Amino acid sequence: MSRAANALDQLLALMARLRDPETGCPWDREQSFASIAPYTIEEAYEVADAIARDDPAELKGELGDLLFQVVFHGRIGEERGWFDFADIAEAITAKMTARHPHVFATAAARDSAAQANAWEDHKAAERAEKASRDSRSHSLLDDVPVAFPALTRAVKLQKRATRIGFDWPDLGPVFEKLDEEIGELKAELAGPRKAARLADELGDVLFVLANVARHLGLDPEAALRGTNGKFERRFRHIERRLDETGGGQRPLDELDALWDEAKALETEGGR
Repeated sequence: MSRAANALDQLLALMARLRDPETGCPWDREQSFASIAPYTIEEAYEVADAIARDDPAELKGELGDLLFQVVFHGRIGEERGWFDFADIAEAITAKMTARHPHVFATAAARDSAAQANAWEDHKAAERAEKASRDSRSHSLLDDVPVAFPALTRAVKLQKRATRIGFDWPDLGPVFEKLDEEIGELKAELAGPRKAARLADELGDVLFVLANVARHLGLDPEAALRGTNGKFERRFRHIERRLDETGGGQRPLDELDALWDEAKALETEGGR
């Protein structure tokens, strides 16, 4: 048995022990798919964070945490008689084999762009086959998870819509739409402020910004994470400088000056 297989067997045995109805952990026994789903999402984000921080030791630990979530779901499925971990592994192996005919079958090799298009075509065919077995009405937007971060889901929905040509040809009209939506938000602000209307108009602005990111080939979530990190670095600089002079609140122009100082230091440092 390989080291990897042995380690996985140990993890599966550990999970079974934790879920044992007589001798297992009370907290682990009480969990369900729904109750641990938030932890699964959280662990995926922590993997992404370790990657963003280029921390291999942390990444190893976070990947282990994420694997544990998959094992946890697999164990609950096994207890319900639905599927077990082996079924999960076999299903994803079969799916990836089918989606890579240029590797595992006789299809011609493709460059990365052609392969991305072929991947989407294959997924579309899988959705169509699934729809043919279901009497309910179906949409191209089916199975875009509602639990995705909103910006990520916006991009996914937009990409699906492009499959029937519902898309702007370039960035020009996208920016025109952005100007239009910002105008509508400003108009809403000029009248009696109703939270629901403001949220609706702000959502429209964010949706178009996601479209801008998609046309640029950028991930809006990653872009915003980068900006969050930039804000955090600069704000921490402000805090440090305030601590040097006694702390406390200061006039906004003084804080702006410290912000500009932080920006200048980043520029000098090549950020």
